[in-house]
Amino acid sequence: MLHDPNADRLFPTLSDEELQRLREHGRELQLMDGVTIFQEGDPVYQFYVVLEGEVQITKTVHGETQILALHKRGQFTGDLSMLTGTPAIATARALGSSRVLEIDPPTFKRILVECSQGGSVILNAMVGRAHEVEFQLQQQEKLAALGRLSAGLAHELNNPAAAGHRAAQQLREAIATIQTRLLKLCDELFPAAQREALVTVQQSAIAYLTAGHRLAPLEQSDREDALTDWLDDHDFANGWTLAPVLVAGGVDIAQLDKLTQQLTSEALTEGLSWLAETLSLASLVNEVEQSTSRISTLVKAIKSYSYMDQAPLQEIDLHEGLESTLTILNHKLKYGITVDRQYASNLPRISAYGSELNQVWTNLIDNAAYAMNGKGSLTIRTAIDHDQVFIEIADTGSGIPPAVQTHIFEPFFTTKGVGDGSGLGLDIVRRIIVNRHHGEVRVTSQPGDTRFQIWLPMHQK
Repeated sequence: MLHDPNADRLFPTLSDEELQRLREHGRELQLMDGVTIFQEGDPVYQFYVVLEGEVQITKTVHGETQILALHKRGQFTGDLSMLTGTPAIATARALGSSRVLEIDPPTFKRILVECSQGGSVILNAMVGRAHEVEFQLQQQEKLAALGRLSAGLAHELNNPAAAGHRAAQQLREAIATIQTRLLKLCDELFPAAQREALVTVQQSAIAYLTAGHRLAPLEQSDREDALTDWLDDHDFANGWTLAPVLVAGGVDIAQLDKLTQQLTSEALTEGLSWLAETLSLASLVNEVEQSTSRISTLVKAIKSYSYMDQAPLQEIDLHEGLESTLTILNHKLKYGITVDRQYASNLPRISAYGSELNQVWTNLIDNAAYAMNGKGSLTIRTAIDHDQVFIEIADTGSGIPPAVQTHIFEPFFTTKGVGDGSGLGLDIVRRIIVNRHHGEVRVTSQPGDTRFQIWLPMHQK
């Protein structure tokens, strides 16, 4: 359990004694809910200390409003631009009925000089905030650039992936045709009835390969050993190389016994070698086709995840967003985490910021994978709850200690080890669900059962 000391440095709380001293230098203002104290871009604005209520600080980044801070009693708002005379870099608004102390810039400069201890705390916080805002803006620019790069990359990957997929399908058909014609050329070794028997086994094996059947490792090994013994008994010099290929195609001893009754010894040797080579080629084609399909699936997931080329606010399918997020995070889930999807069949499309909700699913699913250490069960459930949609993401991880559950949505608070978490993931979840979508997010947790529950309105204003 960690709490970043930057939070205390950037958002210090002044004592009652310091507040009383500052009251002598300013005037108190009573503010109604939603009143703007100062606006981003204002050429001149004042220094404010919160006496009652809350003041929210926001900034517009790439056309969207980002929440920078929420100041409560004893905390203050104002940055270095106020002292340097440059326009305000953020907007401050009252949340609920609030009371603030307003101090003009010349008086505030004098306070900084006269009140050494309090002035030092305030000045350090203002400098730290300026650096933090600059850092966050740089990160936003990097993310925007990454988004543009991802969009271009997705478009570039999509065409060759589709072409590769079509080529693999055509290659499979061409190989099957050529192999059949080659077999027909060997009239002396393979009469019509024998050719038909081999082709029947070949088509069955290729269908088995294409269906993507997978045996358990122990069963795979047992079948290969049994088939190798059979091939050795029938004087195949390279039986140990043929067996894995034949088993992968679902060929069993019963089929081979049937072939021995229909083919001569020489024809059986040539026929099984031909069959193994055919299956090797088919397996390679399958691998190419599956790889290109995987690329296409990832490209589709990226486009769905980021809502590329689509309006920010639109009617979205929550299940599609959850599925694209699971695809993106598959590398963290596929080695030991089972996903149980309990999706409501009648879940309606909702009005929402799709890419932002996908960021929520990413943070929650990534946290769940971390809590389970890569092994466990992830359950995603959706439902309709009156005029809202309900989403629950549950995991069987170690759980969140009761003492810290009330703090997990605070900025810079993290239960991860040093270097593993920034403490901003769940703060982002709260901002997107509560502030952006006017929804609700709750958490219940005990060892083996942690549940994040989210309610979202079906329509946004």
